Amino acid sequence: MKKIIILLLLFTGTIGYSQNCNSSFVEAQKKAVTENKNILLVFSGSDWCAPCIKLDKTIWKSEEFNKEATENWILYKADFPKKKANLLSLELTAENKKIAERYNKEGNFPLVLLLDPSGKVLGITGYKNVTPQEYIQILHSFENK
Repeated sequence: MKKIIILLLLFTGTIGYSQNCNSSFVEAQKKAVTENKNILLVFSGSDWCAPCIKLDKTIWKSEEFNKEATENWILYKADFPKKKANLLSLELTAENKKIAERYNKEGNFPLVLLLDPSGKVLGITGYKNVTPQEYIQILHSFENK
């Protein structure tokens, strides 16, 4: 019974976060153009990268960030999990590798980029031990350059 409850909680948490993320980068780009919003591209190792996990818990899952992101950005998470149970589809893995070849050649994790709708990099950051509001301000500062 405990396992079922834990699985339901994990599933619910995943759905809540994934509602704001797009299922493909091409979809995110189209949506960014249509809605005239910038793209927040996140490179993450969701099951092995400690700073990625902290960023997810403290920033991405915060109510404050989700409200701001919904209003201002199109989100895409290029995830690179290592555990067999968390592996992505072959198509999504290939798409994420292609995006990494363009935007994350050094293989940094986490890496957070703010892109304009055409894909031009406006700013780059990573994990910061700050509040969601402070992180939001960092991201907005890229738009004002």
